[in-house]
Amino acid sequence: EDDSLIRNALGSAAAGILSRIITHPLDTAKARLQANYTQVESPSSTSKVPRYRGTIDVLVRTFRSEGLGGLYRGFGAILFGGTPGTVAYLCSYDIFKNKITQMHSSLLQNNKTASESSADFGSGIGEFAIHFTSGMLAETFACVIYVPVDVVKERMQVQHGKLGSNYKGSGDALKTILRTEGLSGIYKGYAATLGSFGPYSAFYFVFYERLKRFARENNAEQKQLDYSLDSSSLENIEIEFFQIVACSASAGALASWITSPLDMAKLRLQVQRGNQANSTSAVGGKTSQILYTGALDCLRKIYNEEGVRALFRGAGARVIHFAPAVTITMTSYEVLKSYLAKI
Repeated sequence: EDDSLIRNALGSAAAGILSRIITHPLDTAKARLQANYTQVESPSSTSKVPRYRGTIDVLVRTFRSEGLGGLYRGFGAILFGGTPGTVAYLCSYDIFKNKITQMHSSLLQNNKTASESSADFGSGIGEFAIHFTSGMLAETFACVIYVPVDVVKERMQVQHGKLGSNYKGSGDALKTILRTEGLSGIYKGYAATLGSFGPYSAFYFVFYERLKRFARENNAEQKQLDYSLDSSSLENIEIEFFQIVACSASAGALASWITSPLDMAKLRLQVQRGNQANSTSAVGGKTSQILYTGALDCLRKIYNEEGVRALFRGAGARVIHFAPAVTITMTSYEVLKSYLAKI
């Protein structure tokens, strides 16, 4: 069991670093689309227009004005903080899933009189509950690391070179936030982050595990293997590389799109706190206006003032960031874990 944990830790660390290197510019585009969502058209006009036309527009304009460094703002926080977060996330998911599955199996063993209905429950609603709960618990645990990283990363990402920068780098951002807002400033967004990424993780693993089950059943049927419908038997059936890619990409796309409005609310609240802290710490500065009192208030105001489409602004960038990121992470994780098990 200790060897398995070490393999999971090494595999998740390598997978997390690889995926972040490739997809961080897309995450920057998503953050800027959501945070810098409007701008005044001209000094003499009160009308507002979108700052960016879409993901490609953000990437092109950011690169032209700030160079490659602009696309990788906040990457230091992700590299040194996000990697331990990925390890905690994936390892804890496996631990929670195994423990809850054992508890669920024990429950089924104690209800032998209703074995047929229990089997249906175990293969359907039971699996949904196991994977959904394990995903939420894994995110709850990992957010202890992820939240400070996420706060620093997004404060860095929404800075624009031409408008001036509040922070010189990820380390300076962390020090400034701790100095001006205290430890609570780093963790004040814990509930909002968990409210966004908790459902994402829960839905992701529900989709991912279900799709992997379909892949295993399909492989078993094609090879004419004898298998029962319980998860333990199916776990022994191998999944092809392309199937892991398809499962992780599809699950990531679905989960990220569904939870996009929650991610927008979390980001706007984090940026609002940063603006308040910067305005009050400035000499002679005034406290910036509080636009949102919480996640639900943020979602309600966005819907009332900007319409339902605004709730999904940046959803495309979120999907094209999360789908490749989670595909690279999970595929690398599964492959590396399998490889290390053979050493």
